[in-house]
Amino acid sequence: MGDAAFVCAATRDPADPEPVADTKATAAFGLGLLAAVTGLAVGGIVPATIALALARAARTELRDGQGWRTGAGRVRWAERLAWLALGMAGLSLLTLTVWLFLRGVHFGSQDFPPTVD
Repeated sequence: MGDAAFVCAATRDPADPEPVADTKATAAFGLGLLAAVTGLAVGGIVPATIALALARAARTELRDGQGWRTGAGRVRWAERLAWLALGMAGLSLLTLTVWLFLRGVHFGSQDFPPTVD
């Protein structure tokens, strides 16, 4: 196994650039994490949407980078966390809607004068 690593290192051209971490992948992961943390409070919808857009752009950059960009794992986790946050926000909104429906949705009372039927 050590010989295979030596062969790969020996065949690498010194003029080749060093692999670099994709910044969009890192940003998408951070936003996905933020979205998952705030998902139940419905505040995770915005960062989750941005995380999915960044993850899509990062996936394209990783494919076009031909192996010189790293971060495929961060993109995968960013997408998972963003979808989790959207699911939690949807569940939270559904729960709130059902609760308001069962409660009868009385936001305020109307006071009519005693002469009105």
